Amino acid sequence: MPLTDAALRAVKPTEKLQKLFDGNGLHLAVSPKGTKSWRLKYRFQGKEKLLSLGLYPLVSLKEARERATAARKTLEAGVDPSAQRKREKYLAQNTFELIAREWHEMQSAKWSAHYAEATLNRMKRNLFPFIGSTPVNEVSAPDILALLRKIEARGQVGTAHALKHICSGVMRYAIATGRAERDPAADLRGALAPHVKKHRPALTAPESVGRLMHAIHNYQGSLVVRSALQLLALTFCRSVEIREAEWREFDFEDNIWRIPAERMKMKRDHLVPLSKQAVAVLEKLRAYSGKGQYVFPSYRSETVPFGKTALQRAIRVMGFEGEEMCPHGFRSMASTLLNELGYNADWIERQLAHIPHGQVRGIYNRAEYLPERSRMLQEWADYLDKLRKKARQEIDNE
Repeated sequence: MPLTDAALRAVKPTEKLQKLFDGNGLHLAVSPKGTKSWRLKYRFQGKEKLLSLGLYPLVSLKEARERATAARKTLEAGVDPSAQRKREKYLAQNTFELIAREWHEMQSAKWSAHYAEATLNRMKRNLFPFIGSTPVNEVSAPDILALLRKIEARGQVGTAHALKHICSGVMRYAIATGRAERDPAADLRGALAPHVKKHRPALTAPESVGRLMHAIHNYQGSLVVRSALQLLALTFCRSVEIREAEWREFDFEDNIWRIPAERMKMKRDHLVPLSKQAVAVLEKLRAYSGKGQYVFPSYRSETVPFGKTALQRAIRVMGFEGEEMCPHGFRSMASTLLNELGYNADWIERQLAHIPHGQVRGIYNRAEYLPERSRMLQEWADYLDKLRKKARQEIDNE
């Protein structure tokens, strides 16, 4: 006799497990503690099995019957409902997004905080909305190509290639952890438009560099931005390393800036000798931000560094267009001119925090060529002063 809601509500627990059958294997199991569980008894390949369908009253009599019917249809198709449920649960726990986040967490130990954040944001914007919920083992080459085509259509060919590389990293991690069998991103070789890497704009002619340094010296914007631009020129560190600099990293007795590994792109401590001019810039800033954490705080809050777009805006305000100069261009500017001036290429590369090709990363010496780099940076600062003063004279004579 089929069950009724009244009968279900009325049943009381006893010392033994009770089973109230509704028909066709569906029944309610009532434990001695009073737990009421829907179950479906069925046979698959000659073996009797039980499938849990939920707890009563969270799952009503009507819902239990619907679930039992769906399970029987699965059984009629020759599939074990219990095995099907395990597969669905497994797939739900192994979506592309979940695996990608695992991979990202593993890789972050090798990346700078800035690069790790940028990579996660790229996945959130461009990958997760399209294939994030797809079981990782079911992601196909056409799936990946379709989303990359959308990015190409926006004119972001470089981003499309970068995301293809990210997808491949995620899939290789899934293979290594036993949750995928192959990397579909590898099948996209030649499927994307070729990416011609553009060099970031930089001023390298001495006359132009002199005018730039003159413009920075006379910049009427904030002290923080002007000082950051000056340090970019004097140290040719990456802009993010400048922006996120903390006072605790500076040793004014030895005039050394120790940038910790977690803030470096290559995840290694980097020592930056400070010229007299760099120290003078920092001394002016100490009166402004020396009591806080960041050397270059945001004007909105001392607890965060200033925004990454401020430097590019300042360069444009000073009259240098985006195709002429950008914050990263200070590195190319210094590298080009120092090489032309005859300085040792290894000194320059170490100052840029580049690891030489073929050198084992584990034996990279963060202090290598420190005395030589210290002398080079002081002479570089003097050279920039000379170019700036010459530019000022030329401007005065115009």
